[in-house]
Amino acid sequence: MVEEAVELLFSGASHGIGREDIERKLKEGKTLTVKLGVDPTRPDLTLGHMVVFRKLRQFQDLGHRAIFLIGDYTTTIGDPSGRSQTRPLLSAEQIRANGATYMEQAFKILDEKRTTVRHNGEWFGSMSMGDTLLLAREMTVAQLMEREDFSKRYGSANPIAVVEFLYPLLQGYDSVALGADVELGGSDQLFNMLVGREMQKNRGTVGQAVIAMPLLVGLDGVRKMSKSYDNYVAFNDCARDMFGKLMSIPDSAMGDYYRLLLARGDWSMEASAPHPMEAKKQLAAEIVSIFHGPAAACGERENFENVFSEREAPAEMEEVDLAKFGSGPVDPIELLFSIGKFQSKNEIRRLIAQGAVRIDEEKLCPGDFIDGKSRHSSVLRVGRRQFFRLV
Repeated sequence: MVEEAVELLFSGASHGIGREDIERKLKEGKTLTVKLGVDPTRPDLTLGHMVVFRKLRQFQDLGHRAIFLIGDYTTTIGDPSGRSQTRPLLSAEQIRANGATYMEQAFKILDEKRTTVRHNGEWFGSMSMGDTLLLAREMTVAQLMEREDFSKRYGSANPIAVVEFLYPLLQGYDSVALGADVELGGSDQLFNMLVGREMQKNRGTVGQAVIAMPLLVGLDGVRKMSKSYDNYVAFNDCARDMFGKLMSIPDSAMGDYYRLLLARGDWSMEASAPHPMEAKKQLAAEIVSIFHGPAAACGERENFENVFSEREAPAEMEEVDLAKFGSGPVDPIELLFSIGKFQSKNEIRRLIAQGAVRIDEEKLCPGDFIDGKSRHSSVLRVGRRQFFRLV
């Protein structure tokens, strides 16, 4: 029984360290303290976070103690993992606001009743400069430079702030403060998590086990899903946006999404494997169902099929009042820019030039205007997913 539990808990990991320690503790009947830390750098959690949250939920379902650690203090430094430059500094107000939203979002995956929420400002906020200097003595510059992120930045002459060297030590000390038996994180966190394991050993305790999960590739199919790269699906995305974004992932990424988010094998290897488009619809529907419920997932699938398979406009669209542009011809560039969904007028000009803007499925060309008198109730479509009704 213990062996099966250990196999489940380490399944899917890119790196699993300390397996023997966990097996021994479970055989002794110990309830494990499992730590997952997230820095509130942006307001939204993403499906990339979902990978590690689902692993933490596995521990909860087996009766172990889950600690969701919000790095309100470490956010003021900025995790250098995977970074080519120092992260921008957030205000205390931004950090508090982001952290508050993280708790609400996390409980879409985690069991709230079995989750302990902590903030690392609880212990770092009262540390003196002397305490910090003692902490800094626990690692050498040579050890820190073994970290790929630092060595790459140093080799390419990209600046490394001295405070960034402290980040792995602070994350490691979190594990000491919490008495973690296990730390979960993405594979880019491996170095930091191992620092925590060593710091615990240095204090005469059994070092935490480390379970590093693979990184989920973003919507671009190239880089990891990240708010910084703007290639993400957020927990807080509405059902329509979530479904539409998931339908945009490249076919090559679907296997990872099934495996990491739904704990499924390679769908394409099944004897009754569906067409890639059907597999992607099933994927999008299952994930939307997790966050918004089965009815919303069914509705968004039907809407997607109507819009993209049958070329029908969705039943509900944002309305744009033509009257505010006067009674004469309306410049579509001004009209679309007024909606507030496009970054610049140049972007809109580019979309028109590419043939991506249509009114009642008639392509608008550069220099075309919209007749403000005869186009009431017309549908203005931009690209494949944005529809507006002119009123």
